[in-house]
Amino acid sequence: MKLTCLACGQANRVPDDALGRGPKCAVCGAGLLPDHPVEVDAATLDKAARGDGLPLIVDFWAPWCGPCRSMAPEFAKAAQGFAGRARFVKLNTEAEPAAGARHNIRAIPTMVKFAGGREVARQSGAMPARAIADWAAG
Repeated sequence: MKLTCLACGQANRVPDDALGRGPKCAVCGAGLLPDHPVEVDAATLDKAARGDGLPLIVDFWAPWCGPCRSMAPEFAKAAQGFAGRARFVKLNTEAEPAAGARHNIRAIPTMVKFAGGREVARQSGAMPARAIADWAAG
């Protein structure tokens, strides 16, 4: 399975049977399956969304957004239950406005699920952890 390192952007090949053993990036040593959301830049998001073997759940947010800040701990709680099944990342649309435009983000927070190299689901608005987990699993 191919996984993009969320820390350095390097593509890594990970055998399916190694997913439960905490695989690490061959270049920087960062864990490839964090149990918490990781802040990513636009280039890393695009690379992971296009080619990773696991679904990628993205929270498009901004620091000035009250609902975004209130959803952040809920998004982190939801991520804990997906180790080895999906990866959760956050993209700051204020720091990366071109990425927000490229992904047609019209409201924040907006979550987008990528799988198989394409967007497969989208949900706008703050949600509790259980609802985020149910949406991500769907």
